[in-house]
Amino acid sequence: QVQLVESGGGLVQAGGSLRLSCTARGRTFSTFATGWFRQAPGKEREFVAAFSRSGFTTYYADSVKGRFAISTDNAKNTVVLQMNILKPEDTAVYYCAARVADGNYYNWNAYDYWGQGTQVTVSS
Repeated sequence: QVQLVESGGGLVQAGGSLRLSCTARGRTFSTFATGWFRQAPGKEREFVAAFSRSGFTTYYADSVKGRFAISTDNAKNTVVLQMNILKPEDTAVYYCAARVADGNYYNWNAYDYWGQGTQVTVSS
């Protein structure tokens, strides 16, 4: 059984930063491709960022490139999403996800495990 637990969401003003963490319980992240998705009210879940299973390649949505960074802390079995220069349109529930197979990072349907989500609210 694999459990993903997110933390770090909150309320921040536009231009500020937040750091989201996702810790895996039951299996190490090094055996997964990992991703972050978000869902705003009334909108579909959308891709934000991902790490290949090898951990060598990262992928980002165009809307967050240059502002967000995904990284891993293998010692803590944690994946981190550092979010900088936040905008009101970044407001959403953010989800951590893990995929046993590699590839297909942008498609939320391809992921096998999900965290419970953490709310990020950016005020203008």
